[in-house]
Amino acid sequence: MYKGKKVVVVLPAYNAALTLEKTYAEIPFDLVDEVILCDDASRDNTSALAKEIGIEHIIVHEDNKGYGGNQKSLYNKALELGGDIVIMLHPDYQYTPKLIPAMVNIIGDELYPVVLGSRILGKGALQGGMPVYKYIANRALTLTQNLLINYKLSEYHTGYRAFSRDVLERINFNANSDDFVFDNEMLSQIIYAGFHIAEVTCPTKYFEEASSINLARSTKYGLGVLRVSFSHFLQRLGLARFEMYQSPK
Repeated sequence: MYKGKKVVVVLPAYNAALTLEKTYAEIPFDLVDEVILCDDASRDNTSALAKEIGIEHIIVHEDNKGYGGNQKSLYNKALELGGDIVIMLHPDYQYTPKLIPAMVNIIGDELYPVVLGSRILGKGALQGGMPVYKYIANRALTLTQNLLINYKLSEYHTGYRAFSRDVLERINFNANSDDFVFDNEMLSQIIYAGFHIAEVTCPTKYFEEASSINLARSTKYGLGVLRVSFSHFLQRLGLARFEMYQSPK
């Protein structure tokens, strides 16, 4: 708990057995009340290991639903459990759990309802091993998004995010894609709904066991990001209406 607010960490997992235990061990349980893991049809023993190390809430997808589908299951479960502050932490140890207290403080003290762990703030992205082509694509896409969405973030592509309950209840995240572009759709919805977003500097870690998408999937993701940005632009100007920006039913 933090000032009477229930803190829930959600772990979107796919073949995360090599890094899950290390990630879980660094979660600050003096603040975190519940941990939920969603195993998206992993081919390793992710869900068995999650049970072994003491994760109480484990969701197992029999068929792979994708990164976005994984998050939908997690956020719906977090709301069901009464989470007031919900942090998405990748169990591949690419993002450090040691930033959770800072993210909880920002939301719990009602400074901002959304916090992103940014790999781009500062100069650590390339030093931390981010591939050069991904860094360049990140910067180009972020510039385009800031212009079309009329907001200013250092990056829209981090997977380290924290949300207040109010945010999750007021955006229609269940209408989003089940693929990687889910993350961008969610930020677009949040900004369109008028919520403000904080960013904290997050160390970058790229290593063999950390999850990553290949060039083909990255290209598909980039095109999806542009689609979301132009949709937001048209919605913002009243030139079109998209279901994802409607209030959840």
